[in-house]
Amino acid sequence: MSTLLIGLSIGMLLFILAAGLTLIFGMMGIINFAHGALYMLGAYVAYQVVQSGGSFWLALLISPLVLAVVGALMERLTLRPLYDRAHEFQLLATFGAILVLEEAVRVLWGLDFKRMVAPAGLDGAVTLFGSQVSLYRLFVIGFGLAVSLALFLVLERSPLGTAVRACQANGGMAACVGIDVGRVRTAVFAIGAALAGVGGTVAGPLLPIQLQMGFTIIIDCFVVVIIGGLGNIRGAVLGALLVGMTRAYGQAYAPDWIDVATYTLLIATLLLRPQGLFNRRERLA
Repeated sequence: MSTLLIGLSIGMLLFILAAGLTLIFGMMGIINFAHGALYMLGAYVAYQVVQSGGSFWLALLISPLVLAVVGALMERLTLRPLYDRAHEFQLLATFGAILVLEEAVRVLWGLDFKRMVAPAGLDGAVTLFGSQVSLYRLFVIGFGLAVSLALFLVLERSPLGTAVRACQANGGMAACVGIDVGRVRTAVFAIGAALAGVGGTVAGPLLPIQLQMGFTIIIDCFVVVIIGGLGNIRGAVLGALLVGMTRAYGQAYAPDWIDVATYTLLIATLLLRPQGLFNRRERLA
């Protein structure tokens, strides 16, 4: 049972990150290499809020807001001028953003790793079916499910979701009916960056906060996105759970083979269903 819950918590954390990544790709066609760096920055911002006397819950509010602003500025200043250029320029721009963000973090917080503790009330454990389970991991599972539900509602039921789907289907036609495509793109990138901030904050009590943390997890996020199908939010949920379970059970029974199993899953998906296990629809969700 504990292994199952650990796998679910890993999967939910991966989903929060992969959702932002696939949302940006689905709307803008951009593979954001800087998404891991945004996640790292979100963790450091959350750490700073807690160190400055704030609570984890305040950090969970402030970090996504800060990252949304960073994402909006990144889209306006670096990506918007490149929409009419080849995709290689966009990839290079996001790669350059990684270097800028990592250097900024190094200057502001140094090279030593940081730690956050779980908030009061979630720092203990409970016994489920004879196994000790961290309360914080249970919170991560529930919170991830809440985020997934909120995303589905926003994309399916809100005016922003309607505008996002319209711009994805045909940006030119959406502009003709009065939708500000540029503003929608900025909003989508800001939401994707905010999700990275959420992921960084949630990961803070689970993982050491350090410069390399973005690179480590973004590989798994790309695996999730490819398995689920590029631009497919539902696929991101199922792909994240699949990767999370692979890693949890691999750690329990074959720790030396975790990466082999994860990348074998990726390669098998690319060979058998290159569009992803969950075919991308015309609509984003």
